[in-house]
Amino acid sequence: MRPLLLFILMLLTASATAAIYKWVDKDGKVHYSDSPVENAQAVEFKSNTENQIKLPPPVVRESAPKEPEHVGDIYKMRITSPSEEETIRENNGNITIIGSITPDLAKNHVLILLMDGQVTGAAQSTPVFNLENVDRGEHIFEIKALAQNGKQLASTPPRTIFLHRASINAVPRPTPRGN
Repeated sequence: MRPLLLFILMLLTASATAAIYKWVDKDGKVHYSDSPVENAQAVEFKSNTENQIKLPPPVVRESAPKEPEHVGDIYKMRITSPSEEETIRENNGNITIIGSITPDLAKNHVLILLMDGQVTGAAQSTPVFNLENVDRGEHIFEIKALAQNGKQLASTPPRTIFLHRASINAVPRPTPRGN
């Protein structure tokens, strides 16, 4: 009984899926529908009216040049000024860190300056960093070269610098006593 019922259902669904009907209303507008209405004509589609999508073959593009395996060998870097354990006397706290890099920095690479392990300022393409209002005391600086994806390419050895800023301790003046 079940196979016969299944067979009848399949026949009914196969015949109902392909019918499209066309009719014209009293105002002369043409309408299409999947259910028949009065004065409707069945429309049969030709094979050339079916949507056929052809995708173009995939285009193989050359990948970006790979970074060398030994990224530490790309650049040779060092801090040239100030010297190791130099004491800088600057009351405003301004320090200029100057580095050298060979070969020249590639266009898609940047330099950052770290002071006491924290990035200071924005990334840049020149190895000269001007800092303002640095707190007095001992500071450790490092310059790092980075690729666009943030991968470290090279780094300078850490450089310790001492900054002295004069401070004026306000001593209260004695107030004059009135007579």
